[in-house]
Amino acid sequence: MNEATVHYVVIFETDGDGYSAYVPDLPGCIAAGDTRAEVEELIREGIVFYIEGLKLAGLSVPPPTSIAESIEVPATIAAD
Repeated sequence: MNEATVHYVVIFETDGDGYSAYVPDLPGCIAAGDTRAEVEELIREGIVFYIEGLKLAGLSVPPPTSIAESIEVPATIAAD
């Protein structure tokens, strides 16, 4: 039997020294690490942990509502 899945938007960021990620629909659900792959694994675990915690506390699980998209702008506008 296949379990249904839910898709939450995850924002990944880097500062040049490492990576971090957060889930806009799950406030406080964050992860940080040395590589993008490490952070992706950690944020997946974090989402599951976050949702399990909500359920154990008798709270409702927020549905995914965030939408992310890359928007193109002229390079001259984005340049310093």
